Amino acid sequence: MASVEECRAALVKLVAQFDEIDAADRARHVVERTVSCRVSDLGVTFYGRLHHDGLDPFVEDPPANGKQPDVRLTIGSDDLVALVEGELDLARALLGGRVKIDASFGDLLRLRRLL
Repeated sequence: MASVEECRAALVKLVAQFDEIDAADRARHVVERTVSCRVSDLGVTFYGRLHHDGLDPFVEDPPANGKQPDVRLTIGSDDLVALVEGELDLARALLGGRVKIDASFGDLLRLRRLL
């Protein structure tokens, strides 16, 4: 099981990977959304925001407005690290039940194009 620090580092790397996506692609596929990433085996949830300029750094404090995030990801700590490192395919992880994404169908299609 990966630690909270390893998960935090993986999310920092994910933010950096989103920064590398071509600005035109982001403009075409990104709609501003709030995001949560619940690491199921550690009992911790990280919160961020996806927008045209990229992905804001994840924090452990929920949004002050109290609203549910638009996109909710649930994943185990080892799978989060493996996914960000490119060792785990998102589609296979979804089909295998290792990752759960709760989002609108449109958001799922947009995210698929970016990941």
